[in-house]
Amino acid sequence: MSREILDFYCGGQDDQGRTLDEILAWPDTELEAVHDFIQWLFPLPDRSGANPSAPVLDRETIAAFHASEELQGRLRQSFMRMLRFYGVEFCSEKIELAENFAVRSSNWLTPGNHNHLRLTRILRSLRLLGLEPEAQALFRVLSQLYESHPGRITFKTYEFWKNAGEMPC
Repeated sequence: MSREILDFYCGGQDDQGRTLDEILAWPDTELEAVHDFIQWLFPLPDRSGANPSAPVLDRETIAAFHASEELQGRLRQSFMRMLRFYGVEFCSEKIELAENFAVRSSNWLTPGNHNHLRLTRILRSLRLLGLEPEAQALFRVLSQLYESHPGRITFKTYEFWKNAGEMPC
């Protein structure tokens, strides 16, 4: 079992000595500038090229998230923080554009932006760890953005988002 992920989500530290609460309190500028935290917030079963020292999910850790309302609640907090970063908000089982969407999206709604990879990771991690409704809501708003902002999200990125839940674990 990947104890590191569970320990981190239960108040422990990542490999840089940061806690989940510290990361969630970062300003948007820090979330944009730092690239080795997202793998801890939204772990996957495969090693990250951007942060190879981050732990990976295994079946036991995935099962622990599914079995724990506390772990899912903490994962949901991570998700809500990243939604604010992107300028969207979760409202009654759906995600809507926030008032600051124009400002926030200018930072990431561009072709080939590294945040598109982060969004793929978030979608896949949410699905693997038991937050399927949240993943579906995120995919719906991303699909709407793909349609309403032609050229800002590549077809290849959209396909990754569409298939994020179908990747084997």
